[in-house]
Amino acid sequence: MKIAMLTSGGDCPGLNAVIRGAVLKGDKTYEDEFVGFLDGWRGAIDDEILPIPRRKVRGLSRLGGTILGSSRANPFHDGGDGVALVRETMERHDIEAIIAIGGDGTLYTANRLFQGGIPVVGVPKTVDNDLDATDYTFGFNTAVEIATESLDRLRITGESHHRCMVAEVMGRSVGWIALHSGMAAGAHVICIPEFPLTIDEICDYVRMTWDRRRAPLVVVAEGFVPKDAPEGFMNYDLDEFGRPRFGGIAQALAPVIEKRLGIETRATVLGHIQRGGEPTGYDRVLATRFGMAVVDLVHRGGMGHMVALRGTEIVDVPLTEAIDNSKRVTRDRWEEARTLFG
Repeated sequence: MKIAMLTSGGDCPGLNAVIRGAVLKGDKTYEDEFVGFLDGWRGAIDDEILPIPRRKVRGLSRLGGTILGSSRANPFHDGGDGVALVRETMERHDIEAIIAIGGDGTLYTANRLFQGGIPVVGVPKTVDNDLDATDYTFGFNTAVEIATESLDRLRITGESHHRCMVAEVMGRSVGWIALHSGMAAGAHVICIPEFPLTIDEICDYVRMTWDRRRAPLVVVAEGFVPKDAPEGFMNYDLDEFGRPRFGGIAQALAPVIEKRLGIETRATVLGHIQRGGEPTGYDRVLATRFGMAVVDLVHRGGMGHMVALRGTEIVDVPLTEAIDNSKRVTRDRWEEARTLFG
């Protein structure tokens, strides 16, 4: 069987491990042939492919990034006939199935293609851990580890200079990275979109910490906006899928804290550093298991489905389960963390 793979959306530690797991499983078990669409859906549209023989995936699981490249190209952009474009490329190269590795935007496109008759399956990928159909996604553990180490460093410099430090982490419209890394680093306030604090509440926690002669550390998810923020406090551009391009809340919040409390406050945006570099051992294993399992899914004829983690088992679920709902931080997890604030 000839199978095409693509990696789309933001890069993520573990993508190469998925590719390696799929190629090894497909080669050894089914004698499959693999190719990759370069730069996500753009490669499927523009007919840019890369052969992926077994020798090409040697040692690949430990490498960050993706050997296939990535983009946010959308075959349905501007009303394009994405189904026809992708089918033409598949027929030209005798490709029988597509493995789409990506987040909600990628899987949404995959589901539209499936509805149009394209044989496609999915692998969930997001550092944000916001796909509802799987307990965890690869890349999340690496992002939390990187964010935690960075927050530890910010606490040290904050203590040295008696400053309040506001650190912005990734997460889009959910707060999983902020919650996990903030708890791990001992943050004094964690601000997440699911349960927005007011500016007064944030300042109260900062003041409580300052009064104990500690340098406050505020961790804020990029999609957070204070509950009482004035209109226009944050304005975002939209990407091709109509989603906001988050970023900048730390720089907006830090001067407000400094003005209200008179405490020198600095903002740091961790940004893309959280999803670069080598994946953790956990993410390498999870990504490899996903890669092997998705090849089995193809051979079972499970088109329109994706692999997912439930507990410790790899299962398959319809793509619609991943794209219909975001997995948001639950109230019990939020209240658990909030006990530690101040």
